[in-house]
Amino acid sequence: MAKILTIPKNWSASDMPDLTGKRFLITGATSGIGLAAATELARRNGHVYITARSVEKARDAIKKIGPGLVDYLLMDLTDLDSVRKAAARVDKQFDVVVLNAGIMATPFTKTKDGFELQLGTNHLGHFAFAGLIKNQIKDRLVVVSSFAHKMGTFGDNSQNTIKDMMLGIGKYQKWKVYGASKLANLLFVSEVERLRITNNWSFIPIAVHPGYSDTNLQAVASQMRGAATEEKITMMINKLLAQPAAAGALPTLAACVYPGLLGASFIGPDGFMQMRGNPKLTRAKALAYDQILAKNLWQVSEELTKVSWS
Repeated sequence: MAKILTIPKNWSASDMPDLTGKRFLITGATSGIGLAAATELARRNGHVYITARSVEKARDAIKKIGPGLVDYLLMDLTDLDSVRKAAARVDKQFDVVVLNAGIMATPFTKTKDGFELQLGTNHLGHFAFAGLIKNQIKDRLVVVSSFAHKMGTFGDNSQNTIKDMMLGIGKYQKWKVYGASKLANLLFVSEVERLRITNNWSFIPIAVHPGYSDTNLQAVASQMRGAATEEKITMMINKLLAQPAAAGALPTLAACVYPGLLGASFIGPDGFMQMRGNPKLTRAKALAYDQILAKNLWQVSEELTKVSWS
């Protein structure tokens, strides 16, 4: 009988191997989970490329990461022109690409291309970027989702409903849309896995979620509304209840380097309600594995971004 792969119970960053000669690209690694993951990968001699929306943010992040091989790529996921320019500059092979950047529960806004901001950033921008650089990915495509995917739905799962949500048509509920964007991440991973098998792509997709981690993610919505008091309270609650970003990055790091993982694996923390802890293999809600929904989402995503993966 085949042995079922598990990640050792107390696996941590100290269990990572030497990464000399390996290249990693992480989107949104100027703060939070991405910054923590980049720091650990660079510490183990990986060559890390981070994406940032400005040179200043990139340079600040590189200083925080400290010693190591770190470069940056300018990209704004809310602007498909920026995404295409960034993808055109990816002229090296990467062992692992991590789609990490994200926003959460923001006020209703649209991207430059007319997409609802959360779905445009968390899903469509990444869908386009990864599709444009897929031939440069050698081993793994890691996608950061959230346990908030459990709040997400796409209504009747039809292409029309998906497209309306992507374009911000209809009633806007910020948490439901955030949940939908994180559900989209998981549906994307499942569909990439099916296409990988069909097309014999060289890399496997892996989904992760960080649990409840102390990052700037929770403060962005307050910052966008100019709600300074709410922002302070949010960050105080984070400090009291959430695990540090370095702990939240462990599922991402395991997905990057742990040997023998299967395509479409999902890794999250092993603690109470998967809010914190060391990485373990887990399962998403059933809707995340709905093949018809995944295919409909894929077709809408290709149509809206004008990026074809074939």
